[in-house]
Amino acid sequence: MSLQAKADWIAVDWGTTNLRVWALDSRGDVLAHRTSGKGMSSLARDEFEPTLLTLIDDILVAGVKTPVIVCGMAGSRQGWAEAPYKSTPCTPPELKDATIVETADRRLDVHILPGIKQADPADVMRGEETQIAGFLAANAGHSGTLCLPGTHTKWVAMRKGVVEHFRTCMSGELFALLTRQSVLRHSVDSSELDETAFENAVHEVTQRPQSLAASLFGIRASGLVSGMPADTARGRLSGLLIGAEIAAVRDDFDLASVSLLGSDHIAKAYHAALGKLGHTASMLDAASITLNGLALAHSTYSKVS
Repeated sequence: MSLQAKADWIAVDWGTTNLRVWALDSRGDVLAHRTSGKGMSSLARDEFEPTLLTLIDDILVAGVKTPVIVCGMAGSRQGWAEAPYKSTPCTPPELKDATIVETADRRLDVHILPGIKQADPADVMRGEETQIAGFLAANAGHSGTLCLPGTHTKWVAMRKGVVEHFRTCMSGELFALLTRQSVLRHSVDSSELDETAFENAVHEVTQRPQSLAASLFGIRASGLVSGMPADTARGRLSGLLIGAEIAAVRDDFDLASVSLLGSDHIAKAYHAALGKLGHTASMLDAASITLNGLALAHSTYSKVS
């Protein structure tokens, strides 16, 4: 049987820099997984549909509308079509909350899931809410703290399956900027990261968060004065940023037991930092959780289509 005949619906995670697509059958089994570097930031509004078709045209069937469930930045104001935010406190968005996109190709039935916004302190998320929904699919009514590590890490307080409040931290972007564009780039020029230096920096900065700015320049000074190795400097930089982030959220989120929705090197760094500070954290695969969230939305397709 051909891929066209077997595909029942298409799941799409459209981020700022990347696009991920899965074709699934009626049982939820993945038939194909395709990726592209054409994220939201590189596309004009009229380029979204053609970009998607380059990945799924061979899956679509003439005369048949295929459901396409989308999460992420494709629903932003600069994206394919704006999907207005839900407001906290709230449950993760469902398909009934989605924006339906008018497409030129009649084989497409595109639904873009909205993100979540928070008024005070002001904050937003797009894409992560679908990961939260995927997590809840296996942990119904969960209460506790979720951490979604990334360029802009999200800390989320859950109560009985409801997103009560959340906070976004830019530590990942700061790390990228400092290692590539600041004076520290000369000190951290290494692909390796000293884990001991990382853990020591986490402990140090959580004791005195106000020392962060001075400690950052200290990395450069230590390289010049005492020859601090690049891998040590890199580990220290990462530890200072993640440690300062944990210090910033610890009064507003219960860190006794944290669910990390991620398993890559960034998630492992957060896992190590939390462990160093005596907190328990578990790691889960973000890609499969995202897909679970999209599948949960699709499960109500027949009710809203």
